Amino acid sequence: MAEFIKIYEDKPNEAAIKKVVDVLKSGGLVIYPTDTVYGLGCDITNTKALERIAKIKGIKLEKANFSFVCSDLSNLSDYVKQIDTSTFKILKRALPGPYTFILPGNNDLPKEFRKKKTVGIRVPDNEIALDIVRMLGNPIVSTSIHDEDEVLEYSTDPELIFEKWQHLVDLVIDGGYGDNVGSTIIDLSGYEPVVIRQGKGDPDIF
Repeated sequence: MAEFIKIYEDKPNEAAIKKVVDVLKSGGLVIYPTDTVYGLGCDITNTKALERIAKIKGIKLEKANFSFVCSDLSNLSDYVKQIDTSTFKILKRALPGPYTFILPGNNDLPKEFRKKKTVGIRVPDNEIALDIVRMLGNPIVSTSIHDEDEVLEYSTDPELIFEKWQHLVDLVIDGGYGDNVGSTIIDLSGYEPVVIRQGKGDPDIF
């Protein structure tokens, strides 16, 4: 059964963050708060954990459109082809924030994602999420948790999330109530920015 821990966003407890990071490093799955909906994440370098998330979502790993959650833009060059100045300015203006940006992937992507031409990059405006990624030392692969019957309270209330997911994941963070609106997804891999999904972030940031 999963562990359930409380972490306060205004002052995340370092020992609690370390506990989360230890779970991730050992191949565990974690449900954590972001600036939008709660996310289900694992260490980007752990194949077994990636396969577990894909299985939970009912998809093949190589076809999964997971986001890479980074602590800032310094990780970009690890996974993304060189981007032009105007694209970088958009990212700087919007992040951290409730956006997922689709960018062209490079040849250094983890082997599980090597066939993908693009990657989704997230830098959420949430100190808990950012502290986890900073302490882990590399991005986490993430997907949002959705409820099949779309009862919104379930996906915003950490106790209800724990109730539903306790036998599927290794740790659930109670970081307070989450949002029930996902991130705005913007594709920056082509010549012009394209809004793929309107979510919490204002799409008129260009």
